[in-house]
Amino acid sequence: MERESSGAAGPSAGEEGEGCAGLWELPVERCERRPECSRCSRPQKVCLCPFLPIHPLKISTCLYIIQHPAEESRVLRTVPLLAACLPPDKCKILVGRRFSEDRYPELAAVCRNPSTLILYPGAEATNLEEVTVMSSGPPVMIIIDGTWSQAKDIFYKNSLFRFPRQVQLKTNISSQYVIRTQPTNNCLSTLECAAVALTIMEKNKSIQEIILRPLQALCSFQLQHGAQIHHSKEHLLKNGLYDKPMPKNKRKLRRMELLLNNVKI
Repeated sequence: MERESSGAAGPSAGEEGEGCAGLWELPVERCERRPECSRCSRPQKVCLCPFLPIHPLKISTCLYIIQHPAEESRVLRTVPLLAACLPPDKCKILVGRRFSEDRYPELAAVCRNPSTLILYPGAEATNLEEVTVMSSGPPVMIIIDGTWSQAKDIFYKNSLFRFPRQVQLKTNISSQYVIRTQPTNNCLSTLECAAVALTIMEKNKSIQEIILRPLQALCSFQLQHGAQIHHSKEHLLKNGLYDKPMPKNKRKLRRMELLLNNVKI
């Protein structure tokens, strides 16, 4: 009896198939990507080209941006804006996690050049302002693009990045990339790091202002259309505003404690 009652409660398999038959004939609506600007890589309706320099900046320094694959698909990434400000031969972007000499001979040669610098903070890093680049050719700097954990993974798991001289930025400026959360108040986006580094290496203060202009426009536009200002984790922790569960992983929890106690990580 239960079996009969259960069967009567809903349509049979044949009836269900007949009821859905018309659905399979409905046209599938394709999701098309919005047309993108070829220069700034932004959707054409929110193109940031009016805030880019009319002509690429004239610089002697060549940047190699080592980009984590996850950054390539982010909507609000800053590297395309950086590349749009510079000549193509002065901003080379390599996407990946692992870089071997066999697969990347050009990068290997760059890393083995004694005058190449890699921008990555740490105990062994020298302040860029104190570095004198001695080279017969144009100066070269490597910058890793990704979250701090992604950048750390790339830096320590690629032996090629042990060869360049390690440098860091000694600056107290706060990031203007306020639509994305940073670990500390003084952590900068890739575009901001490049802007400060190029200003120092080229001895030209206007470079920083020119490169930061499209980032300021991007953040302003996003905030006007519903985005919220993202304070750093350091700020949220110190002001009791961090509303996410504290990590159970001891290493991550230790990092939180260091941020809270003003210890550089």
